Amino acid sequence: MSVLQAILIALFVYLGSIGSVVGNTLGWYDLGRPLVASLIVGLIMGNVPVAVALGLLLQLANLGSVTPGGAVGWDLSYATYIGVGGALAFYNGDMATTVALMWVFSTVGGAIGVAMWNLVYAVNLGVNRVAMKGAENANPRQIAFANAGLGNIIGFVFRFVPALIILITTAVVGSQTGFNVAEIIPAWLTTILGAFGGMMAALGMGILLSFLMKKPVHFAIFIIGFMMIKYLGLSMMAVAIFAIAAAVIYYSIVSAKEEKKQEGGVA
Repeated sequence: MSVLQAILIALFVYLGSIGSVVGNTLGWYDLGRPLVASLIVGLIMGNVPVAVALGLLLQLANLGSVTPGGAVGWDLSYATYIGVGGALAFYNGDMATTVALMWVFSTVGGAIGVAMWNLVYAVNLGVNRVAMKGAENANPRQIAFANAGLGNIIGFVFRFVPALIILITTAVVGSQTGFNVAEIIPAWLTTILGAFGGMMAALGMGILLSFLMKKPVHFAIFIIGFMMIKYLGLSMMAVAIFAIAAAVIYYSIVSAKEEKKQEGGVA
């Protein structure tokens, strides 16, 4: 990983946050999502397939995370950009090691991201007072400066700078000097983090399926798709095309039956 790549990734850590200059819809709800973030990191690092594969695991893990009362267990944007970027910097073709390293970077990045969130909220108390004074003085420029100006500056400092420091001190230095961070991480730690990440991904998939499968026939369809990929060796794209064709046929049959029922009722 080069310094320029680290700067670009750290910049997207900021852009993919709540209240960034690009707004919440494009920022937190798009750039901050694991699949989108991993694609961006893959484009920056020049390895999109591996990056998206790592992002998929983080996306599934995010589905399994629970935030009671709005509490944030980890910063998703930090975890994805730092995790995928750090893992790709040491990618050597061994996907298992890369996944384990991704969980290490994601855990550290996500925890630091939560700490940065708390600091941002604390520092923003002063910004709120500036905005309040602007409201009391009927000064829209002061209000805009507090929200769009000071708020974004604080968010940039507490997200871009720490992310850049993490990437430079680990991924950039390690990849350029030939020092692999994975070599100093105990095997037991990578095993625990890998098992935990796999468990979160499985939990996320289970939660997703619980919303999708409402009838026994839905579970049967899921099993058919699983068997086609696992035992017949078909690609995900081939199964998706087959599923679309089957859905169109099913819809046509059901629609024809409904039309006959309506015609019979009218007659």
